[in-house]
Amino acid sequence: MAVTNKLTALGVSRVKEPGRYADGGNLYLQVTDTLTKAWLFRYMLAGKAREMGLGSANTFTLAEARERARLQRQLLADGIDPIEHRRARQAEVAIAKAAMVPFKDCAGQYIEAQKSGWKNVKHADQWTSTLEKWAYPILGKVPVGGITTDLVLKVLEQRVGEGPDAPTFWNARTETASRVRGRIENILDWATARKLRHGDNPARWKGLLDKLLPARSTVSPTQHHKALPYADIPGFMADLRRRDSLSARALEFTILTAARTGDTVGAQLIEIDAADGLWTIPAGRLKGRRGRRKRDHVIPLCDRALAILKDLSQGADFVFAHEDGLPLSNMAMLELLQGMGFGNDLTVHGFRSSFKDWCSEQTSYPNEMSEMALAHTVSDKVEAAYRRGDMRERRRRLMADWADYCASPPAKARSNVVPIRLA
Repeated sequence: MAVTNKLTALGVSRVKEPGRYADGGNLYLQVTDTLTKAWLFRYMLAGKAREMGLGSANTFTLAEARERARLQRQLLADGIDPIEHRRARQAEVAIAKAAMVPFKDCAGQYIEAQKSGWKNVKHADQWTSTLEKWAYPILGKVPVGGITTDLVLKVLEQRVGEGPDAPTFWNARTETASRVRGRIENILDWATARKLRHGDNPARWKGLLDKLLPARSTVSPTQHHKALPYADIPGFMADLRRRDSLSARALEFTILTAARTGDTVGAQLIEIDAADGLWTIPAGRLKGRRGRRKRDHVIPLCDRALAILKDLSQGADFVFAHEDGLPLSNMAMLELLQGMGFGNDLTVHGFRSSFKDWCSEQTSYPNEMSEMALAHTVSDKVEAAYRRGDMRERRRRLMADWADYCASPPAKARSNVVPIRLA
């Protein structure tokens, strides 16, 4: 039988020489060269010797060290490695501590980590403002590890307005509520990856919240940009050409090129090749998520579009710039529409829909060609084909036909239901 309890409390206090002193039962007193004393548990497992610290002799008495050693021997008797057992418990404590980080703190860290990858610098402000208004009052102080589906639902079903009959956030402002839900989901996924929480994401839509809330499309059907029927485009363009302002020329150019508002106001002279009649919008300026594969968007310019460019001041970096060199405001063309008496009935973006409808109903140009004209995603094979010389010329004819239609007499345009050109 192995001898145990070889050491005494007095003997431990009087040890003055470095070394290891056995007490029995796998327990040792280890004394370093600096006479620092600590308890050590030594054992064999799977043919390998292992050592585990049990704490300082200044913190734990001999009796306490023997009790700690006894607990480790019990683990060994059950086939459990004491060192791995302690590591697992430490990990559990760390996770439990991490899970106490408030949701608001996690959200701030997530936004800071992601904002450099967001194409629009305003996204960080939008995330912060929506979370502050809708999520933080309910989730802000809640430990991220303690957020449940019930709490997420509390955010989405909070009342908007006064009284018990006021609609819920999800029903009254569905688009914003959907974005808030997605942002909460992203933050919780990030927290899980950072080991700040574990388990399923309580803000997940598919297979979870979609069983508890009505679909967004049924509550708030998609609202498309308000567009002018293409039959009314010639009359509108005639009115627009009579207006002598920078915003009028920018809007006319935007319609003729089927471009987006941001593409036009951000257009720079370096992007224009007047000799070949081309406008090349760099991939970095195109709409789309950062990191997604994109290519430069090349737009063949019709004669009228080139004439607009020729009449503009060439002293600024931006194509549509004020005398001080600053580009046209994003709101300038929309304000022009409102000044023309359309109020909230039209959007600048809606003219892209007018162009698409005209392509589909009044021409026989392939759908892929109009999709490329709108800078929509098409397959690599299709894009490669339409970048070749003859296809480029067909795209040039498409834009020229659109310009001719825009300049046609209004009355004639309304009565014309025959495709104007077969591609």
